[in-house]
Amino acid sequence: MIAPPMLEGLPPNDATHVMRVEASRVAAQRISDMISETFDPAEVAVANFERTDNDWVVEVYAGAAFDPERLREMVEIAAGPEIASTVTFGDVEEKDWVAASLEGLAPVRVGTFVVHGGHDRGRVGPNLIGIEIEAALAFGTGHHGTTQGCLHAITDAARRGAPRRVLDVGTGTGVLAIAADRLFHTHVVGSDIDAIAVRTARANAKANKAPAVQMIHAAGAGARVLRVGGPYDLILANILLPPLKRLARPLRRLLAPGGRIVLSGLLSAQVPAALAAYRAQGLRLVSQRHIEGWATLTLAADAGRPLR
Repeated sequence: MIAPPMLEGLPPNDATHVMRVEASRVAAQRISDMISETFDPAEVAVANFERTDNDWVVEVYAGAAFDPERLREMVEIAAGPEIASTVTFGDVEEKDWVAASLEGLAPVRVGTFVVHGGHDRGRVGPNLIGIEIEAALAFGTGHHGTTQGCLHAITDAARRGAPRRVLDVGTGTGVLAIAADRLFHTHVVGSDIDAIAVRTARANAKANKAPAVQMIHAAGAGARVLRVGGPYDLILANILLPPLKRLARPLRRLLAPGGRIVLSGLLSAQVPAALAAYRAQGLRLVSQRHIEGWATLTLAADAGRPLR
């Protein structure tokens, strides 16, 4: 069976260059892992997909961060000089990647949430929470397994009572922050390192009658503006494994006593690596959900474990 493309991060907004190489499944995975672990996902995205049996393709998209020689060296380290000699480079037209790939998709229902585009506004049934998100230069329209997993986790959190403060790190389109606001009617903060994503999220919050959600442009979870707004009873982080591992300590410090952290953006095979980073910060696994090969984890603090 031919595997669908597996994209580690969306191509950045300035993506104008692409690297392409063919390799065996194992070599392709090594190449993909090395590049995705090395670069910031906001600057470089890696697509890894099967063409025929044991014949895989790796494509790397980037803009200003594109360095052909460095990428070729990384391929050589991961897969050897023979495969590195077959690497090709090209230019791609700058485009709105998300709008191009997700335009026209049907509404997605998760629990009481229905995430939809403007053309499906009339299809939201009674007693459901409609969240209108158009495909734009930010991640999160509800169609990806990671977004759906987080929406399920928000629904699960409601069974424990409404959290007083919610933080959505890497908010993208703002869909999770908006969902939390619509369900909990509480203080919600969304943050992202991408200024375009923040502008998109603010527009979506306004369109969804959730203007009280604070959408903040912040360099990371350690930003002072996020510390001032905490601690948070529920923290959502739908990103990718490398930044999630780096965020383990700062997110733990933002968590209120008795609070929970929801992690996603993880392939099911990456769960052990993510858990190791957060268990080191005194967090334990409460639940996990897997959708189309993607995992969403809910974590809570172990009683009596100090911050590290």
